[in-house]
Formats: sequence, structure tokens, C-alpha cells
Amino acid sequence: MSFKSRRAQRLGGASLLLLGAAATPAFAQEPAQDKSSTEIPAVTVTAPSPIVRRAVVPSRNAGRGTRTARVRSREQTAEATPAAQAPAAPQQGVLPIVTNQFATVTVVPNEEIRREGGGQLGDLLFSKPGITGSSFAPGGSSRPIIRGLDVNRVGILENGTNAGGASDLGEDHFVPIDPLATNQVEVVRGPAALRYGSTSIGGVVSATNNRIPDALPSCAPSFQSYGLPTKAPLASAATSPCVTAETRTAFSSVDRGVESGVLLDTGGGNFAFHADAYGRTTSDYYIPSYPYLTDQSRPVNGRQPNSATRSDGASIGGSYFFQGGYIGASITQNDSLYHIPGIDGADHNTRIDAHQTKINVKGEYRPDAAAIDTIRFWAGATDYRHNEIGLADPADLNTDGIRQTFTNKEQEIRTEVQLMPFNARFAEVTTALGFQVGHQELSAPSPDNPGTLFNGLWDPNNSTRVAGYAFNEFKFTEATRAQIAGRIEHVELHGTTPDFPADYLPDGTPQTPIARNPSFTPKSGSIGLLQDLPGGMVGSITAQYVERAPKAAELFSRGGHDATATFDIGNPNLTIETAKSVELGVRRATGPFRFEATVYYTHFDNFIYRRLTGVMCDDDFASCGAPHGELNQAVYSQRNANFRGGEFQSQLDVGAFRGGIWGIENQFDFVRATFSDGTNVPRIPPMRVGGGVFWRDDNWLMRINLLHAFAQDNVAEIAETPTAGYNLLKAEVSYKTKLNPNPFGAREMLVGLLGNNLLNENIRNSVSYTKDEVLLPGIGVRAFANFKF
Repeated sequence: MSFKSRRAQRLGGASLLLLGAAATPAFAQEPAQDKSSTEIPAVTVTAPSPIVRRAVVPSRNAGRGTRTARVRSREQTAEATPAAQAPAAPQQGVLPIVTNQFATVTVVPNEEIRREGGGQLGDLLFSKPGITGSSFAPGGSSRPIIRGLDVNRVGILENGTNAGGASDLGEDHFVPIDPLATNQVEVVRGPAALRYGSTSIGGVVSATNNRIPDALPSCAPSFQSYGLPTKAPLASAATSPCVTAETRTAFSSVDRGVESGVLLDTGGGNFAFHADAYGRTTSDYYIPSYPYLTDQSRPVNGRQPNSATRSDGASIGGSYFFQGGYIGASITQNDSLYHIPGIDGADHNTRIDAHQTKINVKGEYRPDAAAIDTIRFWAGATDYRHNEIGLADPADLNTDGIRQTFTNKEQEIRTEVQLMPFNARFAEVTTALGFQVGHQELSAPSPDNPGTLFNGLWDPNNSTRVAGYAFNEFKFTEATRAQIAGRIEHVELHGTTPDFPADYLPDGTPQTPIARNPSFTPKSGSIGLLQDLPGGMVGSITAQYVERAPKAAELFSRGGHDATATFDIGNPNLTIETAKSVELGVRRATGPFRFEATVYYTHFDNFIYRRLTGVMCDDDFASCGAPHGELNQAVYSQRNANFRGGEFQSQLDVGAFRGGIWGIENQFDFVRATFSDGTNVPRIPPMRVGGGVFWRDDNWLMRINLLHAFAQDNVAEIAETPTAGYNLLKAEVSYKTKLNPNPFGAREMLVGLLGNNLLNENIRNSVSYTKDEVLLPGIGVRAFANFKF
């Protein structure tokens, strides 16, 4: 059956028009400079902590006491909060290292996202130390995995609220955040995850963009460039009507992919507005060799069968600025239609048609009060639905239709109050208090079994979470800081599950569903120390105790999930999962040698995991154990487990060469995960080591890197196979420059080429359920162009 989308035909032509229109201005290349002694701008992150450290200046009331005023003083009006005051972005190609947080934070800045691309966050983060993607459907469905932990232990946020969707309910489900519309991605590990909940025990992936503006746009450079009079300072110029635009376009050879996006920002007076629209389409991607290890009889023709994707989205938002703060809202629509590769997916032409509508609200207020520094809030509501479509009978095209439907309606509110620092004699203490409420309603009906007792993966269920948390930071000296944080939450779930297998009768009598309403009260805490060290280094040590309540899918699943080829069986008797972790890190962000090194150890009590039993099933319990079943039986179970590992990455500026700087960079990561009896936790990433060389100046960036993944032989005892190692060779060249200003053309350009898997290696991802049937894309080139107006 053909693979169509309502918006697809417009993408290719729109991309070419955008590229042609933006390229009209003449180039105005700035002369290259020797950057060997240039100070590297700090990396700005937003997700790790509710405590925002601000620079201080003497207050006009300083003579009355010791009170200070922030740079954004309370006397300033909304006009003095423009984007022009934002910290400088990291230099192109410079390894971004975050040293002011208590655990490792990986940052992917805007320009790197534009160069690397990727249809999913898991694709974008695939090669980062300690991170990979699930790669269930490359380009269509790939969720980030942090230190071997995924789904219910990794939170995914957009602009401070839950991304929604259903990616934590099945590896085949897409993450409704497209890198094409994202400005920065932060991966947060360690104690800061307490800010977002126990379901972020492994870490948080936070994507940010300007859909809710938090600063007025600034067009002051344009006023100056065109010779227009401007007596006001740069900050005040933003109060005049102002429009900025950006286009993002790319083409990829391996999947004949086209992507394009347009972003608009405008504002005047006390208002700022944003709008964006994007789309991408890919065909079945090319692969190096035959993909199926278990069946050599199927035609492939050099491409991964059933791997095409198509997605698009749009958003509009705005903010109102007032004295001391702002409030804003946005509405976003995400649509995706992607195929599921693999033998079963190809035979049944399986694809997922997903739609999400999301409303977000956020704001900040800095009151003129002695005790309160800032009040912030976030609120979000998502309405998500996807249909899993395919052939009921591969031999009969007339049987094409919906096999399963997933819906998720989710709401969340989070409020934080940061108090003014106070002198406790032994340290300057800053406290932030937070409150969070969330509600989720899930359903997964199957039209294949209408009116049956066990219809779909689970019956409709819902859950409610209420939580409070506190972060305290202690500044003993300029060089020594500490953090103590705690969180308590209450979780109530309401669902239905059969009492399997004890009450199942051999004669096929159906079980009576049992309503279950479990509740849990997880409690978590952490402590950390941050210490400046000689040579510009910063050391950290953190310890945390985190409890996690089981989620609805782990408790109430009881049916076939065709896309993952599993028959999932929940366990209503699951208890709270507990993790005790220690992490040590050393980082250096300045100078010619920049690096970060981290080691960690985590012990889990009652670790919840999906255990493949080796039994095959079809569509119901009665079929389990029968010969020729198509679904792997997967039972949610609990065992104690230990995770230990480490990560390292560095970049060394060796010296000047032809007006720029050349250097070397490398990385290493590993995670070893075993149960208490020494057997292996399933689907763990392999050890990886890599390195390369680069050259950069003010305009050009050139680099080549090789990442070697070792074979993964530490596999589960049942139904998991070893995975061969691979070599991933990438190279890139990009050019960034200012353009001659004029009222109608672009003012800045970033263009380049990225080569991926240049050795055309067979790459199988050990964490993927379909790794024995799905190869990652072969050799390919991505051409990209980014213009700012």
C-alpha cells in the first residue's frame, strides 16, 4: 500500500525556494583570526537546577544594608530584557563543557544541531559519550538512552514540560520533538533529575526553542547596519517593531531525504511573538549489505525495507513582558507517519500515523521583595494519538487497516520559588522550592478484537502524581560549593489487569478483569560537592538515593504489541524501585585543553525490567507456548542490579595553522550492568572509543572522527543475541559568515556537508529489539544550509 502524507508534496519545492532566496546577498567574509588565546564563551544551560545564579551589581539602596541587585534589577522595565543580553554562544566546533553543575551535563548547541541533523533526538545523540539512541526505526523512532537506562527512567522535556507522546510506552513510538525546530539540547544526569521526578532516575533530555519567547527580540544591529538613527541603547531598540527570520534546509543522499523549516520572531512594545513550521521526508534508506540475520530468502535491493518516514509540524506562541517578568503561551502541532523496518514490519507494511497537539504556558516574575528572588511556572497539556497500521494478512492487500491505537492525554503544572541568598555565616545559602502536579490518561484499543475481554495492550488507565521538592546550594567560598536536594511525591494509578497466570483455566475460560488502584509515595534525596581545582579544573562528587514508582505499562500490560513483536505481561505486584548512586567527575572548560571525565556506580533494589521469557505467543494468553507464535512473551519483573561505568571526552587545540587552529579530540564510554547473581541486564550499549582531528577559524570548521564500538557479548540469558562491533567514520566541513546587510536578504549564513558512515559499515545497535533485522544507514552525505534574516 502506498505511503502518503497531506503535506509531503510541498517540501521539496519550498526548500529550493528558501535556499535560492536566502543566497542572494553578496558574501562578506570576515578575516580569520588566530583564536589560540581567545576566551571561550561559557555554555548556558537551563535544565539542570532550579537555582539560577545571577551576576550582581551594587544596588541603589546598597547604602542601607548588604542587599544587592541583580543585573536584571527590579527597577528595569520590560524593555530592558532583550535577547541581546544573552550570553555568547560557544564557538563553532569547540567542545562545550559545563563546569558549574554538580553532575555531567552534555550540551548540543544550535550550530551543532544544524550540522548533525537527525530526525529524532536518539539519532542526534547517538554518538555522545554515555548516550545512545534506541534506533528502533532510524529517522522515525529513536529515543535517547542514558548509561543503559531508557523509557521509564529517562525524562524528555521541551521548554521545561514533559514532551508527551508515547515513546516511553514502546520502542517503536516516536519522540514528538523534532531537532529541526530545536535550538539546544541538554542531557542532564545526577541529582538535578530530582527536579523533574523519579521517572527521570537515569537522566533528563531537555530540548529548548523560542516557541514561548523569554526575551524581546533585538533588531538593533539591523538599524545600525542600514544607517537608521538609533539614539536608544541596544536594549531599548527592541521596543520598536522588529522581525527576524531563519530558514533551515538540508538534503541527505542515503535516504533521499529533504527537510526544511522556517522560524519567525517579532515583537514590539511589551510583546514578543514566535512562529515556526517544518517538514521532512525520507525514502527507504540504503544499507551496506543484507539486513536479516535470521532469514536470507527475502528481496532487499540495497535498501532497508519499510524504513521511509515523513513528518511535519508548526507552532505559534507569544509572551507579554511587564515590570519584573513575563508570561507566555504556545500551541504546537506535531504529525508523523513512519514505517517500521524489520521482517514483520516489511511483511505487513507496518507504519505508525501519529498526531500530537500540545499547549504550553510558562512565565517568570521577580518581585520587589526581600525574601523572594524569582517565581517561575510551567504548564502543559498534550493530546496525543497514533494508529499502528498494517496488513492483517500479508497475502491480501485488502486487509490493510488499523491494528492498534494509542492515546495519551497528559497535563502538568510545575511551580518554583527561588529565595534570595542569605548569609548563614558558614556559607551563602540559596534555596529553591518546587511543586509539581501531573495527570495522565492512557488507552490502547485494538480494532482487530472488538468487544473482546482483552482488547488491546491494556484497558484505559490513568495516573496522578503530586510532588514537592527543595534544592539548597551552599557557597562556602568562591571555589567550594555544595548542594542538598530532596523530593517526595505521591503517585496513584487506576487500571485493570487480569490475574495472570494463576487464574487462567486450561479450557480457555476467559479471566475476569480485576480493577487495581495501587498508590506509591517515592522519596528521594541527593548531596553534592563542587570544588575548583588547580589548572582551571573543577571536581565534583555526588551521591543520591532515588525511589521510582512503577508506571501503568509495567503494571497493566496484558496483550500483543505488534510493532515490537512482543506479548507484554504487566505485573500488578511490582513495588517501588530504588537506586543508590555515586558519581565523581573532573572537568575543564577553558584553555587549549578541554575535557570532562566521569565515573559512576548505581545499585538498584527491585530494578524493573521487561524480561523476554523465550516463550512465543500470538494474540492472546491461550496462544502462549504454542508452536510458530510470532510474538516474544515479555514479562515485567524485578531484580536487584548494579550499573557501573564511565565517560571521557576531550579536545586539544594543538596550534595555529593557516590562520586557524588545528587540534585533536577523543571520547570513551562504557557501562556494565549485571543482576545480583552476575547475569547480564538485557540490551546494554557496548564500550566505545573514538577520536579525530579538526581545524577551525572564524568561518570554517573541518573535522574527521572515527568511533569504534566493541562487540557486545554481555547479553541476557534468554532471547538476546550478541552484537558485532563496528567503526563509524564521519567527516564534515562547514562555512559560517556574516553577509552584506540589506533590508531583504540574509544577514548570516551557515552551510556545509556532513559525511556519515563513510566506511559503509554494517552497524547494528545492541539496545534495539530489531537489531538482527535492521541495519543503520550506510554511507551518506548530508548538505545543509541555514540562513538568518
